[in-house]
Order: sequence, then C-alpha cells, then structure tokens
Amino acid sequence: MLSVLQGIGARTTAAVWHLGFATRFFVAVLLASGTSFRRIHLTLREVYFSGVLSLVIIMVSGLFVGMVLGLQGYDTLARYGSEEALGVLVALSLVRELGPVVAGLLFASRAGSAITAEIGLMKATEQLDAMDMMAVNPIARVVAPRFWGGVISMPLLAALFSAMGVLGGYIVGVVLIGTDTGSFWGQMQASVDFKRDILNGVVKSVVFGVAVSWVAVFEGYDSDATAEGVSRATTRTVVTSSLAILGLDFILTSLMFRG
Repeated sequence: MLSVLQGIGARTTAAVWHLGFATRFFVAVLLASGTSFRRIHLTLREVYFSGVLSLVIIMVSGLFVGMVLGLQGYDTLARYGSEEALGVLVALSLVRELGPVVAGLLFASRAGSAITAEIGLMKATEQLDAMDMMAVNPIARVVAPRFWGGVISMPLLAALFSAMGVLGGYIVGVVLIGTDTGSFWGQMQASVDFKRDILNGVVKSVVFGVAVSWVAVFEGYDSDATAEGVSRATTRTVVTSSLAILGLDFILTSLMFRG
C-alpha cells in the first residue's frame, strides 16, 4: 500500500513540476517575442509553414464536413417541415463549434506535430546548443516565431474551414437536393449573429491556436535528444493538443452561451 501511495505521489509531483516548467517556458516565449516582430520575416515564414501548407487539408476537410452536415441536417429538418432552415443549421454548427474544433484538431495533427519534430530534431543535433554558444537565444530565434506563426495561422484556417463548410452545405442542400436558394442564404444571414456566433468562434480559434502552439513548441524543446525522444514528443503533442482543444471547447462554450 505504501509503495502505491509513493508511486502516486511521485507521478503527481512530476506532473506538477512539468506543468510549472511549461508555464515558465510559456512566459519566456512571450518575453522573447520581440525578436519575432522586429524580424518579421521569421514569423511570416512560420505562418507559411503552419498556415499555407495546411490549406489543402483544411479546405478539403471543411468542404466534406459541410456536405455531411447538409445531408444529415436536411434529413432531420425534413421530418419537421423545416428544410428552409438548413442554412442556419450548417452555419451555426460550423462557426460555433465544428469550424474551430475540427480545424484545431487538424492543425495539431499536421502543423503541431511538424513543429515539435523540427524543434526536437534541432535539439537532438545540438543546433540549439550551438546557438547558445554563439550568444543567440534559441527561444527568441527558433521557438517564438513558430509559436506566433501558429497563433496567427489558426484563426485564419478556422475561418476558411467554416467558409468551405458552408459551401459544402450549399452544394448538397441547394444544388443536389433542391432547397430554395433564397431561404438557404436569407435565413442564414438573419439568424447568424456576428458577436454571439462569429466572434465567439474567432475567440475559440485564437485560444486553440495558443494552446496547440504552446504545446508543440514546448514538447519539441523539452524532448529527449534522441530519435525515440523526438518521436515520443511528437506523439505527446498530438494527444495533449487534442485533449486541450476538447477541454477548452467545453469551458469556452459554457462561458459564451450560458445565457
């Protein structure tokens, strides 16, 4: 019994220490972020890496998610004679929930894992240590641009995901099934509120971008300097980021829509 309690205590202590180190690392990244904005090309390069190179998977996934919403939504609404509300169903589902959440999960899988692997490989090959030897702060030069590149990219990707989802719902609901075009767009415009729906979705995507980017850069920087260590860090990034997105989504939704 004593050994079990000691094991639980050791794991709890290690988890608290790890969280504290991650928090200190996050503060260090924020303090070193001036370099990212003074040398803006560093951040823009990471926006291209994290955002532009993720466009294909984001847009294709958004289109098919919207098409599925159109099919499922029409089948459900038709039972109650409310097919004209299909545009509202698709738009609200995307801008409130599916857009930020699914885009965040895809972003963590594609860009977050790549950021972790890149930083971890730089640590394994002692490139970060070499920067320290040359009086170059690796957090300012390597970590902060990647962090801000992810934070900037995530809301834009979520917006594109939602836009493609609405297009997918339109293709299925109006072009294929035959729902009235005016009802589809008119009810959508009348029911989707900018502040309550769209702006809250943007806030979610920004929070998810901060969480995923933080986890990605920290796991890469904290990884063991071996091939196996980089592999484990990449896996932890995807798992931790996905759980963080889902947990934060519940918290933000309960705060935003409780009224």
